[in-house]
Amino acid sequence: MHSLISVKVMRIFMGESARFQGKLLHEVIVETARQRGMAGATVCRGFMGFGANSLIHTAKILRLSEDLPVVVEIVDRPDRIDAFLPVADSMVDEGSIVVSEAQAVFHLPLRIRDVMTEDVAIVSPSTPLAKVVELLLQRKVKAVPVLEGKTIRGIITGGDLLSRGGMPLSLDAQCSLPAAMRDEHVRCLDFRNLVAGDIMTSPVQTLNIKTKVCDAVQLMAKGDMKRLPVVADDGTLMGIVSRADVLRAIGHASVVAGHLDVLPDTARGTAADVMFRDVPTAEPDTALPAILDQILASPLRRVVIVDEDMKVMGLVHDRDILNDFARKNAPGVLKNLIAALSRKEGAEPDIQGAARDVMTTDSITIHPEMPLTEVIRTLTERKVKRILVVDGDGRLLGMVDRDTVLKCLAG
Repeated sequence: MHSLISVKVMRIFMGESARFQGKLLHEVIVETARQRGMAGATVCRGFMGFGANSLIHTAKILRLSEDLPVVVEIVDRPDRIDAFLPVADSMVDEGSIVVSEAQAVFHLPLRIRDVMTEDVAIVSPSTPLAKVVELLLQRKVKAVPVLEGKTIRGIITGGDLLSRGGMPLSLDAQCSLPAAMRDEHVRCLDFRNLVAGDIMTSPVQTLNIKTKVCDAVQLMAKGDMKRLPVVADDGTLMGIVSRADVLRAIGHASVVAGHLDVLPDTARGTAADVMFRDVPTAEPDTALPAILDQILASPLRRVVIVDEDMKVMGLVHDRDILNDFARKNAPGVLKNLIAALSRKEGAEPDIQGAARDVMTTDSITIHPEMPLTEVIRTLTERKVKRILVVDGDGRLLGMVDRDTVLKCLAG
């Protein structure tokens, strides 16, 4: 038998002709709830009722022109209803909002249309590559579909820019540079008059808007794909979905669902089941050139700083070293450092300092017995790709990687 969980029910009463900013109010509320990731919303149209003005509204044949009552009902976790209440209240000019506590079992469809990003940056095959990079950095996104008319011709990702566009740094690293230095660096990039069509991945794998999230997990893990365009039945671009979006949906479902049969069976694991145990480590006094060598040699792109008892003291990411030299305004060293981070042959930056000078000390840590669903929520809510796993005394045991979690969910 499925267990009940505590929820709140929000009912918003209004007339069916009520409007907000020129649009039907009930439609605006439902769309806003969907955009905010609420579990669901239902609109009910009454055939008779009256409100504060005491006028009877009825659907009798002679009174069809009357403003019939409408109720929007939303059920979700108590904290999410509480957060949505002021949003709904700001829209309702005449009507009432009732919130009550209840118990429920959720059966969630978990389809891509519910988790995708609809506001998609797009380019054409003839868009200059410099403009593509500028758009990616301005929008802080990692991929853009390439459209010719309404037809998707391909997609450009950060990987395409590194492998075929000649860009020396990842988009993450580019974004970590100070704005002025980032703009200067982008202007200096030699894209050899390349356009989007020259480096895009084509043909591109897409997801139908009705695809189940669990099926998307399988496809993305099998093809090692981080982002996929979402299309309607006729091929029209509807949005884009990332691995982070998929994991966020699974994390949300694990909370609001009273059961887990909407999730992959592999979601019942723990952090210990998916963690890397071979993690690069160093001491606080380790010289930065040695730290940089470890970073470049590891796919994790991080070095954990520990004391002699393996207790975690901090973390050094390639961006930490880059940011440190950017702050010091050392353009010559920074240029060599960028070359080293992009693995250019013969690049040996003359960098000074030790790990303690650049390490981040507020590392996110979890315990090995943490359920995988909680691991997923931690990754998505904290917006990180990797988390350290420690024992009860804070000693390093391993690291959980977001991509590995997705592949575990896919079996």
